[in-house]
Amino acid sequence: METKKELKILVWIVVIFGVAFFLPLESARFATALDATFDLVKWYAREHVVLCLLPAFFIAGVISVFVSQGSVLRYFGANARKWLAYSVAAVSGTILAVCSCTILPLFSSIHKRGAGLGPAIAFLYSGPAINILAIILTARILGFEMGVARTIGAVVFSIVIGSVMSLIYRKEEKVKREEQMNIPLQPEKRPMWQTSFHFFVLVLILVFANWGAPAGDDTSSTWYYIWFYKWYITGFFGLMMGYSLIYILKIKWQWVLAAVVATAISALLASSFIDNAKLSPLVPMLVGIISLSIITLKDKKDNDNREWIIVTWDFAKQILPLLAIGVVTAGFLLGSTHDGQSIAGVIPNEWIQWLVGGNSFFSNFFASVVGAFMYFATLTEVPILQGLIASGMGKGPALALLLAGPSLSLPNMLVIRGIIGMQKTVVYVSLVVIMATFTGLIYGWLF
Repeated sequence: METKKELKILVWIVVIFGVAFFLPLESARFATALDATFDLVKWYAREHVVLCLLPAFFIAGVISVFVSQGSVLRYFGANARKWLAYSVAAVSGTILAVCSCTILPLFSSIHKRGAGLGPAIAFLYSGPAINILAIILTARILGFEMGVARTIGAVVFSIVIGSVMSLIYRKEEKVKREEQMNIPLQPEKRPMWQTSFHFFVLVLILVFANWGAPAGDDTSSTWYYIWFYKWYITGFFGLMMGYSLIYILKIKWQWVLAAVVATAISALLASSFIDNAKLSPLVPMLVGIISLSIITLKDKKDNDNREWIIVTWDFAKQILPLLAIGVVTAGFLLGSTHDGQSIAGVIPNEWIQWLVGGNSFFSNFFASVVGAFMYFATLTEVPILQGLIASGMGKGPALALLLAGPSLSLPNMLVIRGIIGMQKTVVYVSLVVIMATFTGLIYGWLF
């Protein structure tokens, strides 16, 4: 046993030495890929972690602690009515407006609470795929028929993929059904409307904090006005969260008031001393999150309040390291594309554009595979596709990438593997890629 341990250490030393010895620092492609990696990591940290992931962890914590197991089992459990479970899961993305990484803590939460594999997978796919903001942007920029095709495809995909997964693992699901029939369901601790209010306030904070700028010179649409006033809207729902903490979670009003004042002061100071309009909102968001964590951890009246933060932290510990590995890998291999700029990874963009022209089976399959492994933040897939289509990408492969890309990514796959295992993850990813490929073929043939 000791020999194996020492041999393992020796192998790692040799591998690390070999990588260091043969680093192709003189290669321009390698240097560009490193730039892309650090660019994507920096952008992800600034744009995505504080405003997207941290609120999502708190939402997942609400599901795990405040939403009773009975409620999850009623809507998503193995014994739930199929039409209800899949209907709720398939349209979940219209209110969540999340990306392939932000959906992960929510998926992990309902899975741990006993959701059936089929509805849980439908929820996992639908959350990012049917993002209502992305659907509208797709229709406006890439064409009405592309927006409609994406909407129909996302709903159908979520139901079909969830149903197929449930069928493949029907023996496991049968065992889960039998186990859940014997679970004594505890009565709700508080009225369901109160838990729903608390949950949806957090969801709306997540949605409006990440509301994207309108395309082009649009300054008159509803989209523009919501974006222009989004921080006021987010602030309003922040006050609603304060109301929920006092009257639903029963936390001392003095503590909540102190948290609100600290957040408001930090917002004023950030807007005064930080010139970057994208960075200044991060300060009050962080102060608000830290304040929320402190006052709930200090609360002694209800153990659930403290448990909420502990579970939220558990989700962060589980998911963030894997996401970091995935973002670094995706940036190095596929490059960094955001905010109108593009830095190539080790795999040249020209290869991708050349391989996805026309409407062949291969071009659709390749677009599905590339989309599955690339990371797309919410709404960024649309301008990326706009550029690829202008460079000769076919409409079929474009739809295939739209249906495979936003719901999957390499970081996403690494985390899913840790939740449901390698085999189920491979089956899920394969189903998405296969369905996206054939859907793209049909769409390219029709249009």
